[in-house]
Amino acid sequence: MATTFLCVSSYFKGNDFLRGMKSTGATVYLVTSKKLEHKPWAREALDDIFYVEQGPENEWHMPDVISGLAWLMRDKKIDRIVALDDFDVEKAAHLREHFRIPGMGETTCRHFRDKLAMRMKAQEEGINVPAFSSLFNNDDIHRYIAQHPAPWIVKPRGQASATGMKKVHSEQELWEHLDKLGGERHNYLVEQFKPGDVYHVDALSIDGKVIFCRVSQYLSTPFEVAHGGGIFRSCVSVFGGEDDKALQAMTADVMTAFGMQYSASHTEFIKNKADGKFYFLETASRVGGAHLAEMVDYSSGVNLWYEWARLEYAVAAGEKYKLPKVRKDYAGIIVSLTRQEWPDTSQFNDPEIAWRMTEMDHHVGLIVQSPKRERVLELLDDYALRVARDYHASAPAPDKPAN
Repeated sequence: MATTFLCVSSYFKGNDFLRGMKSTGATVYLVTSKKLEHKPWAREALDDIFYVEQGPENEWHMPDVISGLAWLMRDKKIDRIVALDDFDVEKAAHLREHFRIPGMGETTCRHFRDKLAMRMKAQEEGINVPAFSSLFNNDDIHRYIAQHPAPWIVKPRGQASATGMKKVHSEQELWEHLDKLGGERHNYLVEQFKPGDVYHVDALSIDGKVIFCRVSQYLSTPFEVAHGGGIFRSCVSVFGGEDDKALQAMTADVMTAFGMQYSASHTEFIKNKADGKFYFLETASRVGGAHLAEMVDYSSGVNLWYEWARLEYAVAAGEKYKLPKVRKDYAGIIVSLTRQEWPDTSQFNDPEIAWRMTEMDHHVGLIVQSPKRERVLELLDDYALRVARDYHASAPAPDKPAN
C-alpha cells in the first residue's frame, strides 16, 4: 500500500516537491487556499487537491481544516503531513498533533517559526546571537536599552523574509514605534543591529544530521532590498574557505540545538564587521525562497525541493535515502522589480547564464554559473549596473506578506 502524503501550502510553490514525491510512488494530496485554485500546480503529480477558504490576511480557520481532514481520513489514510511554505509550518504541526501523525510537533516547530524562540534557544545552547529582548515587559526593555546601544531592529516573531522589520536609531524612536504596534507588541522582538555581511545556508538533514549544505553570501540583503529598494543578489561562498567551514559547523549546531530530525532548511547568519564573528539570525524548516533553490541547484546539482520530497518519503517508508552526486560549481543570482511588465532581457547573453526568470511579470531574474567565483561576481556586478539603468523599479516594503 502506497505511503500517503498530505502537502500543505497557502502559497503557490513547491511543484518540484510534488513531482519528487510522486516519483517515489507515494500517494500525494495537496491542501491549498481556494484563491490559488487556478495556479499552474503540478496536477500530474497529485492524486487529489483540496481547497480552504482563507480570511482577509490569507489565514485559515484551523478548526474547519481539522474537520475537513477528519472526514477525508475516514476513507483515506494520511501517513505524513508536509508544509511547503514558512507560513504553513505551524498549520502542519497543528494537524500532526491533532491526528497524532509523525513529524515535527508544535514545540519544535516554534524553533523554526518564532524568531524569539529561535534566539532564546540558540543563546541557551551557546550559539552567538545579536543582543535581543522580548517586548513583553517595559522594565526589561529599559534594561536592554541601557545595556545595548542603538541602532536596533524591531522584528516580527512570525513573519518571513524582511517583512515587518523596522530599524530604529534612538530610544525615543523605539518607544514611538512600540506605541504604534499597540496590542500587537508581544508579537515582536527588538535586536541590536550589527552591520556586516549576511549569509544563507541551504541544507538537507536526515536522522538528525546535516547531509547536504551549501553556503552563500547575500551581496545585497533581503532587508536592504525590501527597505532600500535595492537589487537582490547572492553568490555561493568559496568552497572550503573559512566562511564555508564555519557556517557549515554553525548550521549543524543550530539544527542539533533546535531538534531538526529530517527536512530541508534555510538558515541565515551575519558576520559582524566589528569583531569578525558569525551570529545566528534565523532559520526555517523549508526550502529558501527568492529562487535561491535554483541557484543552489545550478551550483550543486541538488534540487532541494525534489530531494526534500525523496528524503521525506525515505523516512516514512523506512528506506535508506541516498543523496545524488554533489557538484561544486559557483553560481549567483540577481533579481529585481522592473518598470516593464515583461522586460526584454536579450541584452544578457553571456554563456554563463544558466537560468532566466520568465514566469513573473514586472521582474527580471538571472542565475549565472561558472567554475570560477570571480567570474560569477564579475557578471553579477555588471548585471546590477545594467539592471539599475534599464529595468529597476522599487516598491515600499509591505507591513505584511502578500500572496
